[in-house]
Amino acid sequence: MTTSDRTVRVLAVYTLVATALAARVFLLPYQSGDFITFLDPWYRHLESHGGFAALADPGFSDYNVPYLYLLAGLTYLPVSALAGIKWISILSDLALAYCAFRIVARLRPASAWAAYGAAAAVLLLPTVVTNSGWWGQCDSVYTVFLLGGIHQLLSRRPWWACAFFGIALAVKFQAVFLFPFLLVMVVLGRVPWRSLLAIPGAYLALDVPALLLGADPWRLLTVYARQTGTYQLLSLHAPSVYEFVSVPGDTGPVRTAGVLVAGVVVTALVGLTAWTLRSGRSGAPDPAPATPGLTDTRIVLLAACSSVLVPFLLPSMHERYFYLADVLTVVAAFVLPRQLWYVPVLVQLASFGSYLVVVNATLAPYLSMAAHGALMLLAVVAVLRTAVLELRRPPGAPAPLVSPTAAEPART
Repeated sequence: MTTSDRTVRVLAVYTLVATALAARVFLLPYQSGDFITFLDPWYRHLESHGGFAALADPGFSDYNVPYLYLLAGLTYLPVSALAGIKWISILSDLALAYCAFRIVARLRPASAWAAYGAAAAVLLLPTVVTNSGWWGQCDSVYTVFLLGGIHQLLSRRPWWACAFFGIALAVKFQAVFLFPFLLVMVVLGRVPWRSLLAIPGAYLALDVPALLLGADPWRLLTVYARQTGTYQLLSLHAPSVYEFVSVPGDTGPVRTAGVLVAGVVVTALVGLTAWTLRSGRSGAPDPAPATPGLTDTRIVLLAACSSVLVPFLLPSMHERYFYLADVLTVVAAFVLPRQLWYVPVLVQLASFGSYLVVVNATLAPYLSMAAHGALMLLAVVAVLRTAVLELRRPPGAPAPLVSPTAAEPART
């Protein structure tokens, strides 16, 4: 790399970060309903009960303690609750863009600007900007650890990968959307079974400070079990399959059936994926412990599939639960640009459209959740179709052209 090239890239990075921060700073004064109802009262409780000492009884919040550690830390800093909470997420946005950069740079080393493009796209996604800058939500906090885990998988560090997944799970339960993908990695030998111990290990390690402060161990271990029964609606403005389902009265049986159906479908796809990758061209299973057909490109593609499909099939999802899909479909599109360039567009139209239904009362009457669900369905079909074509292709063979562009093929 020449000095001029390095200068151009540094300037591009500074411009990108400045633009991204400016967009978020503009949104900083706005208080969302979630901030007023949940985040600000939690902060006030922590502040009035001694900061970290308040975590001896974390029952004032329905979040797990790792995020509450961050809120408790804010009470010692000379910043307002609104600014501090949003800056936690904004800084995580920057880390998220860096993880996207590292993944794409690893898979497309011949195209340096592809990695910069992926980072820029992630950092400027409308849902990512809105989630941190306006909403003050912490979805980027758990997502950055999931992307970090994927990068560790690509680097063949399964213990670190599982530790990152465990941290993500400790921050937010939505990290489970990537667990079907992790199961495929385990079945195919990319992640040894014993490495999975790092997931509960990391989760429990993050509970230790709260335990030392006097928190009830059972309450810490069952925080997500209590969350699952909070919402009874089939969909909370999520562009999922349940935008096409209307059930009068009690939705409990439908939600239970939906979870079971989602489990069966995802399990079947996990098994089919593992069988396909372990089978050679003759159909005989490949006995190798680490399947040669599991290329780095396919790892990213399978992660994107899991992030889109799981929340699409599950009931009682919020609009924000496609955040991981927003990010991973962008990363996958930069890895396989010819096949997937339009998928993050579909996902973003569906996801951000659902955001607008919640955050913009003026636009909400003109937006259709059924249309957003249809867009996400198209994205699901597109990413699964691409995955099927990619998995059927012998490693090293030219990638099939699914969509008509002339972008550079990705390294497999």
